[in-house]
Amino acid sequence: MKLSPLDISIIFGYIVLTVILGFWISKRASKNLDSYFLGGKSLPWYMLGLSNASGMFDITGTMWMVAIMFIYGIKSAFIPWLWPVWNQVILMIFLAVWMRRSNVLTGAEWLKTRFGESRGAKMSHISVVVFALVAVIGFIAYAFEGIGKFSVMFLPWDLTTTVLGIYISSERMYALLIMGITTLYVVKGGMYSVVLTEVLQFIVMTISCIIIGIIAIKLVSPEQLDAVVPEGWKSLSFGWKLDIDWSTFPQDINRILNEKIHTDGYELFSIFLMIVIFRGILVSIAGPVPGYDMQRVLATRTPKESALMSWFVSAVLFIPRYLMIAGLAIIALVYFNPDSLVSEGSLDFEKVLPFALSNFIPAGVLGIILAGLIAAFMSTFAANVNAGPAYIVNDIYKRFIRPDASSKTLVRLSYLSSVLMVVIGITVGFFVSSINSLLQWITAALFGGYAAANFLKWIWWRFNGHGYFWGMVAGLAASLALPKLFPDLSVILAFPLFILPLSTAGSLLGCLLTPPDDMKVLKSFYTSIRPWGFWEPVYREVIRENPDFIKNKAFKRDMFNSLVGIVWQMMLIISPIYLIIREYKEMIYSLIVLAVTSVILKFNWYNKLEND
Repeated sequence: MKLSPLDISIIFGYIVLTVILGFWISKRASKNLDSYFLGGKSLPWYMLGLSNASGMFDITGTMWMVAIMFIYGIKSAFIPWLWPVWNQVILMIFLAVWMRRSNVLTGAEWLKTRFGESRGAKMSHISVVVFALVAVIGFIAYAFEGIGKFSVMFLPWDLTTTVLGIYISSERMYALLIMGITTLYVVKGGMYSVVLTEVLQFIVMTISCIIIGIIAIKLVSPEQLDAVVPEGWKSLSFGWKLDIDWSTFPQDINRILNEKIHTDGYELFSIFLMIVIFRGILVSIAGPVPGYDMQRVLATRTPKESALMSWFVSAVLFIPRYLMIAGLAIIALVYFNPDSLVSEGSLDFEKVLPFALSNFIPAGVLGIILAGLIAAFMSTFAANVNAGPAYIVNDIYKRFIRPDASSKTLVRLSYLSSVLMVVIGITVGFFVSSINSLLQWITAALFGGYAAANFLKWIWWRFNGHGYFWGMVAGLAASLALPKLFPDLSVILAFPLFILPLSTAGSLLGCLLTPPDDMKVLKSFYTSIRPWGFWEPVYREVIRENPDFIKNKAFKRDMFNSLVGIVWQMMLIISPIYLIIREYKEMIYSLIVLAVTSVILKFNWYNKLEND
């Protein structure tokens, strides 16, 4: 597709504005590591929340979600539980407060609060640094694949070239250019640049989503949609199986759609959902992986603000994002053209989003929307680039190599580390062929390997640094090795069958075959973080010294609020979908449930947040 001069001007004007803004505020980031990676812990919670929401509003994930909405209909709202999206609910209810009370710079440094300075603590520290770097590299590769696939559909120039005898397609060249531009302002400006540019990007993205929603409502009538979607596509309910059969689709594509459902592993939807719920509970209580989400929690001014920031992410993210997702999906369904989805001789459903945009959005408006989608990519990419180097600089160089290094030296090393992370992530991205396969590996395998050790560290006093190290090593090794050893095994099934048992065995054996951690460290952690769980021996020691200490008895309230929060979050997702497909009765029901759950959370969660 050839963009109009107006569209190209809007896109390039936005990119230039973003880079200028990033450089303009970069001086504030160069004071020290706390300023560079956490914005000096001075940024308001609502700005951090908008920034975090913007980082999650990535173009690669949006392409995937439009694709699954196209295929699975409203039931596709359950599939992101793989991540799990509940993570933000658990954070807002109690976990963000626990994390922020540690007052540290990174997730690896946080382990010092939990395990102290023992040998096991140092081993656990190394394991989480390695995990964080692997996760960041995986996300950069994921972003690289998505932005290239997206850009080549719209930008008009053929950038195909050969460098040192290596053929580089236009798709890859566009990805390299856009990632290079984003790296400039991230490296220079650190957290300040990332947050302030992400606030701008979120505003642009929200405007784009509303425009797409309006266009979809005008272009697609309920009758047109009913004529092309199978029975069950517009329903949130399901049986033992998915109960969607594309055999009636009026194109020659119905067989491929049914095969896609089978190969994705979602056909037995009840089994899939049971695995996802079980995994979601473990992974959510384990907490966010050591990346940009955790970094935003640690960057808030107080523990209470960390909870509000996590609430704000869900409150502002889902309605605009799903206006776009549902709008583009129904446009693509009604005006379907299989030739536009062909990639390397086969159908690529991740091109549904570019197909809908390129054919049905008018000039000028398309430029705004494309600027918004590029903004979404830049947000996610920037957040990961800023998060990863903190582990290299703070948790490797400063801790083990030069503890006395000056702030100026550490900030300069942060620049170099950021560039290094980008180069490695892009290199990995050259070997990725599918957004869906990489996303499933990150969410189901990699994050699954993180779950056991990080779940146990919160709730069990006897869990020590050795247990954490061996649990993380076993989980990381399983997530990296299984795709090679069993390439045909679904990563969704790999979690309960292999990854969780191996990481749990590593955690328990490493823990029980070594002595407990120092009671002094455990008492310090328990009194400052104040978790609930199996902490009775530590609690007895604490009240012996401090009889006025109040035990955390909020477990039942936190679990109830978490359940209410999951329902609240789901209503934020499905209500805009019902609006776009004109199922007004279901939309009203979802809004009523949203209002009721909001009132419950106001009185049973917000009013009871502590002012630390």
